[in-house]
Amino acid sequence: VGWLQMLFLEDWYFAVGSAPRDKAYFPQPPAADDGPWVQIVASGPDHEHYAIEKLYFAAIAGARQRVLITTPYCVPNEAMFAALATTAMRGVEVKMLVPARGDSRLVDAAARTYYEELAQAGVRVYQYYPAMLHAKTMVVDDQLALVGTANLDNRSFRLNFEVVAAIYDSAFAQQLADVFAADMQYATKFRLRESRRAPLWRRLGEATARLLSPLL
Repeated sequence: VGWLQMLFLEDWYFAVGSAPRDKAYFPQPPAADDGPWVQIVASGPDHEHYAIEKLYFAAIAGARQRVLITTPYCVPNEAMFAALATTAMRGVEVKMLVPARGDSRLVDAAARTYYEELAQAGVRVYQYYPAMLHAKTMVVDDQLALVGTANLDNRSFRLNFEVVAAIYDSAFAQQLADVFAADMQYATKFRLRESRRAPLWRRLGEATARLLSPLL
């Protein structure tokens, strides 16, 4: 709670040049208990270390058994793509749940080009159909759960103000994995063969959209 409060004050100061002083902004934090250990990681244009990007990279690259990712936007930069692809290629189960139709046609078009390459590397991509998917979560090896605001794209890693909670607790990780499994009931697997059969105009549009990936 204290870290989240500090981030709120930092962002406020960045936006307006001053920080609030009213006591209402400084509530007494709840007493600590013996619950799971939580690490708050933030990044934004006022940070130069890209902490969330490094957290995601380390979590994926260090996985030994499985990685379960839910993200509404998947336009990974080179480092994140390499982490996902190489992790899958060394035998780790990597599953990704994405919306079948997002709220940006441009992002959807660019994302599909990455789905193809990730599928070739062994990442299993599933498209969720009932509605636009907004959850941003990750489960790694039933030991670590990540929940926050960051998408799997360059804007979240390097341009936007984002925050992620890293929960180091096997019970919570399993709960999040159960939610992932429940959502999978409403998703279909991305088929590389079907994607390659798309008409030429669509594939040209997707390739063009991918050129804008650093900005998406």
